[in-house]
Amino acid sequence: MKNKTKHILLYLAVFLLLVIISIPGHYKQAIVHGHANIDDFEIFENRIVSNAQTIPWQHDSLYNVQIIEPAQLLVFDTFGTTAFVVIRNKKLIHEEYWDGASDTTRSNSFSVAKSIVSLLIGCLVDEGKIKSLDQPITDFLPDFKNINGYRLRIKDLLTMSSGIDWDEGYSSLFSPTTKAYYGGQLSEQMLDLNVKKEPGKIFEYQSCDTQLLALVIEKATGKTLSDYASEKLWKPLGAEHPALWSLDRTDGVEKAYCCFNSTATDFARIGQMVLDSGQFNNQQIVSKAYLKEATTPASWLKGEDGNPLDYYGYQFWMLKHKGHQVVYARGILGQYIFIIPSLNSVVVRLGTARSEERVNDLPKDIFMYLDVAFTMVGGK
Repeated sequence: MKNKTKHILLYLAVFLLLVIISIPGHYKQAIVHGHANIDDFEIFENRIVSNAQTIPWQHDSLYNVQIIEPAQLLVFDTFGTTAFVVIRNKKLIHEEYWDGASDTTRSNSFSVAKSIVSLLIGCLVDEGKIKSLDQPITDFLPDFKNINGYRLRIKDLLTMSSGIDWDEGYSSLFSPTTKAYYGGQLSEQMLDLNVKKEPGKIFEYQSCDTQLLALVIEKATGKTLSDYASEKLWKPLGAEHPALWSLDRTDGVEKAYCCFNSTATDFARIGQMVLDSGQFNNQQIVSKAYLKEATTPASWLKGEDGNPLDYYGYQFWMLKHKGHQVVYARGILGQYIFIIPSLNSVVVRLGTARSEERVNDLPKDIFMYLDVAFTMVGGK
C-alpha cells in the first residue's frame, strides 16, 4: 500500500513538473512576481536613457515652507505616496518623499510613458520623418498585415481609436497586456494583432496602440526608443539622472506603453516643457503646434460614454477642477504629471496605489493631490 502511494505521488510530481515546464514564460513570470510594482525595473532588462549637462531646478522663495495637512497626509499614506513635487513659475516650491524614497529614487511611470511616446512622435513630425499624422502605419510597419481592409493611421494610435482587437486587462493572467508586460516577444506580439473595427471612430484605451507607435519611431529613426528619447527629450531637458526604459528581453525593445523609470523632479521637466508649449531652457523641443493638438480633446471621436470625447488627446488626459483646466499624464498605480496652465504650475505624484473610488469617472485621489497643490501655488 505504501509503495502504491509513493508511485501515485511520484506520478503527480512528474505531471506537475511537466505542466510547469509547458507553461509559457510570461505566465511563470506573472505568477512569480504577482502584481506590477514601481520597482519592476529591477526584474527586467533595461536600456539607459542618457542625460547630459544637468539644468538644476531653482528653488522658490517658499520652498518647502507650506506643509501638507495631517488629514491629507493620511490619504497620501493610504495610497502609498513616495514622492510629491510642485513646480511654480519654473521653480521648485515643494518636494517631499516617503517610504524610503528620495530625489534620486527611480519609479516606474507605468502609462505616463504613453505621453512620453506622444512627445517623441511630435519630434518626428517636426523633423519631417512623419509626413502627416494621417499617414498609415503600414508605411513604417509593412509587416502589420491584419488591417482587414481598414486604413490605420498614426493619429488613430495616438488617440486610442485603432479598433484593434485587444484586452486591456491588468489582473488576468491570460490577457495580452500581461503577455506584453512579462513576455519576451513584444514586437512579434504587436505585429500579429488584428484590426477588428473601423479606426478613428471610438476611443478605446489600449496599450497596444502606444507600443505600435514605438515601433513606428524605431523604423522612422533607425534608433532605439531610448536613444531617441535621450536625444530629443532627456538631454535637452537637462535631466539630473539617466532614466531606464525596461525591455522585453536582453537587447530587446522597450515596453513603451508602461515602463519609463525616472525620478519625480525629472518627470517634472516633462510637465514644464508641455506647460511652456514645447520649450525648455529657451529651446523648442517639441513644436507648439503639435503640443496644442496633443493636449486638446479628440472631440471627433466618441468616448466610452457614447458622447464626443472631451478628456483625451494624443496620449494625454484632460480634466477641469475648481475652474482650472488640467492636462495630465497618468499611470495605473497613481503616477501623475499634472500641468496647470492657469497657475503656471506642474505637479508630480508618484506612489504604489490609487483610489478605487471614482469621481466623474476618475480616481478620487487625483482631486486631493490637485487641492494640495492649488493651496501651495495660490490657487483656490
